[in-house]
Amino acid sequence: GRAGAMERWTGRVALVTGASVGIGAAKLAAECQSAGYPGTLIPYKCDLSNEEEILSMFSAIKTLHQGVDVCINNAGLARPEPLLSGRTEGWRTMIDVNVMAVSICTREAYQSMKERNIDDGHIININSMNGHSVVPQSVVHFYSATKYAVTALTEGLRQELREARTHIRATCISPGLVETGFAFKLHDNDPERAAATYESIRCLKAEDMANAVIYVLSAPPHVQIGDIQMRPTEQIS
Repeated sequence: GRAGAMERWTGRVALVTGASVGIGAAKLAAECQSAGYPGTLIPYKCDLSNEEEILSMFSAIKTLHQGVDVCINNAGLARPEPLLSGRTEGWRTMIDVNVMAVSICTREAYQSMKERNIDDGHIININSMNGHSVVPQSVVHFYSATKYAVTALTEGLRQELREARTHIRATCISPGLVETGFAFKLHDNDPERAAATYESIRCLKAEDMANAVIYVLSAPPHVQIGDIQMRPTEQIS
């Protein structure tokens, strides 16, 4: 079953970007322990818009844990900057985190696997349904463009991994509305609008995303899941 399929990941190292830092990560570790999962959670503070910090994180992982076997590019954000009136700064932040950091982490994770002859690693990009269609909401248009980039990057990665004759797999997971702090970051000057986003329908939960990741990782080695598109059942677009 699923648990058996996950056994081959025991003792391996997974990097998850955008996991809660500090107290959140400690809480997460306690929850992992109490849920009976093996393994330990090690929080590492890293500003993903800064390449030097990303590289030093990878070098710390190499020193402490040999390297990365699974890379989950989960960090992402939206700023409310329309195409006709948006601030360059907000656009740049989205490019840095949603596109550049994903690409840098992917490259470094692959190099880490390659130098240790890891042939069965996995790179999972947390994409978005906004990476597949453009909705008529000006505040998410630029964000959508960065997620379209993630769609292209994931497929390009799959092709390059094939060319490299490796069995490392590439997957993206594209959720619709997930109940996180995401909308509060998007509508940071309008918390009521953010809250309403999550109250209008029964949203996906972070746990639903975690289950999708587990499904992807537990697929047998000859099966590569390309993209999981998942929405709340009640979501309209």
